[in-house]
Amino acid sequence: MKLLGLVGLLGLLSVSPVKAEQIGEVGVDWVGNDIIIEAIADPDVAGVTCHIAYFERGLFDRLSKGNWFEDPSNASISCRQTGPITIGEIDRDEDGEDVFRASRSIVLKSLRVKRIFDEKNQTLVYIAHAAELTDGSAKVSMSTVPLYGSD
Repeated sequence: MKLLGLVGLLGLLSVSPVKAEQIGEVGVDWVGNDIIIEAIADPDVAGVTCHIAYFERGLFDRLSKGNWFEDPSNASISCRQTGPITIGEIDRDEDGEDVFRASRSIVLKSLRVKRIFDEKNQTLVYIAHAAELTDGSAKVSMSTVPLYGSD
């Protein structure tokens, strides 16, 4: 049990490789549930920006349905070239690397954006998914950025 608590604490203390900037908020109902839209510049690939949208529960929803400290796992991502692309030091293995991570619950769930380099096709693949300590989620969204003509 202590190990589970330690793992949860480490998850809370882990710092995202990059910060997201909120650029929009869409109210979806009268109880305060919103869709949040954020821009995330890839810290290791200049000229690529990802936009991610996710659902954030309002206070009324949290009070009426319980589960106070958790938001849904679903997210959508779209990544595009927003300037000249220059690739820095990136992980080139098939596991890729986290570009962004944000907590979706008080301890056990996070929203992640992972970058995978498809070297054969000269394409960056970005995956948005939820990671949970005990029960993984199949909800995933993907976007690609072709690198033709880039450094």
